[in-house]
Amino acid sequence: MRTYILRRLLLMIPTLIGVSVLIFIAMRVIPGDPLRSIAGEGQLYVLSDEELAIVRHSLGLDRALHIQYLAWLGDIFKGDLGFSFWRDKEPIRDLVLRRGPITVEIAVMAMFIAWAVGLPVGMISAMKRNTLVDNVLRFIVTLFMAIPNFWLALTLILISVLYFSWRPPLEIIQLWDDPVRNLQMTVGPALALGIAMGAVIARMTRATVLESLGEDYVRTARAKGLGPRIVVWRHVLRNALLPVVTLSGIQLGALLGGTVAVERAFSVPGLGFTLIFAIIQRDWMLIQNLVLLFGTATVVVNFAVDLTYGWIDPRIRYN
Repeated sequence: MRTYILRRLLLMIPTLIGVSVLIFIAMRVIPGDPLRSIAGEGQLYVLSDEELAIVRHSLGLDRALHIQYLAWLGDIFKGDLGFSFWRDKEPIRDLVLRRGPITVEIAVMAMFIAWAVGLPVGMISAMKRNTLVDNVLRFIVTLFMAIPNFWLALTLILISVLYFSWRPPLEIIQLWDDPVRNLQMTVGPALALGIAMGAVIARMTRATVLESLGEDYVRTARAKGLGPRIVVWRHVLRNALLPVVTLSGIQLGALLGGTVAVERAFSVPGLGFTLIFAIIQRDWMLIQNLVLLFGTATVVVNFAVDLTYGWIDPRIRYN
């Protein structure tokens, strides 16, 4: 087990380096000069070519690309993520520490909602195969799989405003400061994301449970006189969980960096909301650090999912 964990940790290093290289290159090949978009013709500040050259030199943008890349990695290892162009030279590290917990909280709550909804719906649909209950549940699952997250988010906002006169707070409120107001801010995005993910998990759970119900060990358990509930909970569900856990890991990794549209719809000041404005404002230093952070989170979540396989299925051994 220790050897496997060490090997996986070592393999994460080239993966993260590859992610950082792709981000760095992408930010340099995108058309348009970010400095001219900030201080060019028609903007609030207009700088001459000589003044722009001085600014580029102060930011190190006139150096060779490989020097810029190595300097960026060196700053990251020191915990220095640089400064945002537009936020009064605010350190990006402080911005991430302040807004990151909001995004993580939304992602974890959404995953909990997805499992709380998707797992029982998928199991009931599989146990009631080809009945009226199964057909109704499959229709509902397909419907929520087809609805975009941002549309569901806007619908929740309209319902809460028009029928309950409820509006979430727009300022940053951490869970440890004021749990009630924090949940008022995060529960809407979590519901919008969790319901959509729950539909996908329900679909996967139904498929894997149906596959497990046809296995030999299930027929053997029934032949020994075990009741349906014991067969399902002790044998079927545990074997059917592996694909669901894999899918959930992919979804959680995507959530940590993919709450952009929903955070924007609810005006939640998380990292997704921050990334949108960074892209609009061409704040390239903030963009490349946030995207790298999202990529790192995805790699770490997938690593954690791999480690849970042995706990779910004792037959799996790590070498």
